[in-house]
Amino acid sequence: QVQVVESGGGLVQAGGSLRLSCAASRLTVDDYAMGWFRQTPGKEREFVAVVTWNGEITDYANSVKGRFTISRGNAKNTVYLQMNSLKPEDTTVCYCAVDLNLLGSTNERDFDFWSQGTQVTVSS
Repeated sequence: QVQVVESGGGLVQAGGSLRLSCAASRLTVDDYAMGWFRQTPGKEREFVAVVTWNGEITDYANSVKGRFTISRGNAKNTVYLQMNSLKPEDTTVCYCAVDLNLLGSTNERDFDFWSQGTQVTVSS
């Protein structure tokens, strides 16, 4: 069974930084896109960032552009989300996801496997 496991959430003050990590395992293919989404209680899950299978192309939600950076690790099955200049409105549950399409997507419906979610809390 495919596993997508993330780590790195927590509590940080406004203006601070957090780095989320995610690793996928037990996939039958070697190349796939990976992305990050987030969901605040009472709201729909929203796109944050996506990176292609080779790490060369990224895309971001307007709300995080210039503050967040998505990257692939040296191991092809890993992805990171560096979050800088965090704001209280970034408080949410973050999810890592795998898209078997090599180029990825900004639409959550295109992603095939999901992590359990990790809480990110930014205090003012």
